[in-house]
Amino acid sequence: MADRLNGYRILILETREEAQFSRMLADQGADVIQCPMFVIHDAPDAAPIEAWIKRFVAQPFDDLVLMTGEGLRRIMTVVRRIGLEAEFVAALGKARKFARGPKPVRALRELGLEAQEITETPTSEGIAEMLGKHNLKGRRLALQLYPDRDHAKLIAAIKSLGAEIDSVLPYVYDPQAAEGSIVTAIDEMASGRVDAIALTSSGQVRRLMDTAKAHNCEDRLRAGLERTPIASVGPVVSDELGNYGLRASIYPDNDAFFMRPLISAMAKELGKSKPRAAAS
Repeated sequence: MADRLNGYRILILETREEAQFSRMLADQGADVIQCPMFVIHDAPDAAPIEAWIKRFVAQPFDDLVLMTGEGLRRIMTVVRRIGLEAEFVAALGKARKFARGPKPVRALRELGLEAQEITETPTSEGIAEMLGKHNLKGRRLALQLYPDRDHAKLIAAIKSLGAEIDSVLPYVYDPQAAEGSIVTAIDEMASGRVDAIALTSSGQVRRLMDTAKAHNCEDRLRAGLERTPIASVGPVVSDELGNYGLRASIYPDNDAFFMRPLISAMAKELGKSKPRAAAS
């Protein structure tokens, strides 16, 4: 598979695992254009996170729902700063762990831990459906949130199952800091200087469209997407594209909705023709 993307310019919008995705593409010879949708910062007030960690250590939760790998890694940064790493990891080991897709699974494995269950679809709705198969009445559930959407429906769904929820939000987004790069990426696509755009979350689609609208370049974005192959990591992203009248032309085989199968699909599809962006 090495060098199968040699000479192709691939635009990625990944924010939380940008470095990993970029490295995986570069290993196949791709020229990666990085355009994170947000700049991520630690939560401005660390006190609620520290208190949540201490509650977790003092009385380990019955269940833990991890929405993002970034969230667990940010929590661990605080854990290490306050000197509770061994105690917190031990408490994590006692909890039944639910993961929203593969990214939290990888973050857990960095700590030598495994998720007991992983959502079939990496969405809040997928989390609610997975938890709905369990009796949560009277169980203490730790919920790691992320700042990309309103989680009121998810929290209500979990509460309806009888769980006592203790949530934590370990990081925030700074959307304005990334807007200039997004507009530049739109211009690159519209000018034919991108061989493919790789989308790994539905939020990337919404953010791309919202930014284009805010900067009065929605027509230019749509023109760019018409001439640029769109690679979608899975059905959630593809459905979001459909909401805007867009369609992915590159898609992983065999329902393997991860970065590596997506890269394989791009190599297979783009390899049918020579790189065109390099000549632009």
